[in-house]
Amino acid sequence: MGRDRRDAVVVGGGIAGLVAARGLADAGRDVLLLEGSPQVGGKLRSAEVAGLTVDVGAEAMLARRPEGVALAEQLGAEVVHPTAAASAIWSRGALRAMPRSLMGVPFDLDQLAASGVLSAEGVARASVETVSDVDDDVSVGDLVAARLGDEIVDRLVEPLLGGVYAGHARTLSAAAAVPQLLAMARRGGLLEQAAAVPLSTGPVFASLPGGMGRLPILVADGGGFEARTSATVRALRRTASGWSLTVGPTTHAETIEADAVVLATPASAAARLLADEMPDAAAELGGIEAASVAVVTLAFRAADVPDASFERSGFLVPPVEQRTIKASTFSFAKWGWVRDLDPDVVVLRTSLGRHGEETTLQASDDGLVRVSLADLAAMAGITAAPLDTHVQRWGGALPQYAVGHVDRVARIRSAVAGVPGLAVCGAAYDGVGIPAVIGSARRAVASLTQAE
Repeated sequence: MGRDRRDAVVVGGGIAGLVAARGLADAGRDVLLLEGSPQVGGKLRSAEVAGLTVDVGAEAMLARRPEGVALAEQLGAEVVHPTAAASAIWSRGALRAMPRSLMGVPFDLDQLAASGVLSAEGVARASVETVSDVDDDVSVGDLVAARLGDEIVDRLVEPLLGGVYAGHARTLSAAAAVPQLLAMARRGGLLEQAAAVPLSTGPVFASLPGGMGRLPILVADGGGFEARTSATVRALRRTASGWSLTVGPTTHAETIEADAVVLATPASAAARLLADEMPDAAAELGGIEAASVAVVTLAFRAADVPDASFERSGFLVPPVEQRTIKASTFSFAKWGWVRDLDPDVVVLRTSLGRHGEETTLQASDDGLVRVSLADLAAMAGITAAPLDTHVQRWGGALPQYAVGHVDRVARIRSAVAGVPGLAVCGAAYDGVGIPAVIGSARRAVASLTQAE
């Protein structure tokens, strides 16, 4: 059995773990990052499809929250924004223009009516808001349905939340997922406040030329820390001088000792590692459920794709429509860098899977491709056979922020703060988007370096 000693060990090599490791190294620590899979990057990953390298994980980050764009610029990377292609939603038998909204609460009722996303009855109900008091936390769906009716939840809120969290509107916490919406509800009418929101001219999303899959590589390169892949941490225990980690298979286990440990893993893995040392925190972490999803990437000849698709960045699909895919991103129309890869080939992707609906993902890879093609034919008129396909499965990738999530995270952080040399970070806590996860990692680093 080998033995190693480090100032700090980061468990988990997604973007949270990489940023935490780099931050600790910048603070002068001798840092080792351990990643159980064969590569770092987590849900930021690239793959080759029809000879083109494209994202098969997260393909954008919020530009209006600064951490992601600032990190890319710090690393010397160019930041690019989507084209002017418009997004759509499949509703009531047609692809319709996506009305501007705050997670489904419309900024403009006339625009909502003109879109045809809702029936006339649905628009009429949404236009007469029922203002009532709001609990400390409530699901996003229950909040909006009580104010504006069920149809706007089923046809706008659900697909928007499904795209971000792969969850369900009536179980996801408003306080955790859309805190600004909850704050507005506490102040009064949602419609009046939404109508007063100024029209933003800045880009909502950003990426890197070549895709978000480049970001983990940039963070790791020259980061000042050592990263080991295929290094599963099987046990974590406290010692008189810090922490002891058991790494690798039982037949060839290694013990690594560290002054400090950052757990940048999914909640379930953190719960397993803390079960013996911090059972209460482990129980809270174990209560955070996760959704599995799949991304199907398809390459077509440009000549085989309808002209209208080149004006559309993609579309969302409400669960009420009972299709298999929940969204499609027309990468070739959304991102100039994708279109420039090969003018004769277009790349697009579908996403499948919501929390509690894992049966969808039990199909084979070929099966997921078939249902994606069937839905694209029905909804976007794309009927050609693809040049190439790629299926990326993300098991347990998206944590579900149930009602009460903010309080749960506060309890976890309180417990962790009481143990010297331990911090947690990642998508399970303060947001699933890339900027939020980067912020989570920096908070973990600060909790360790400022405590000294």
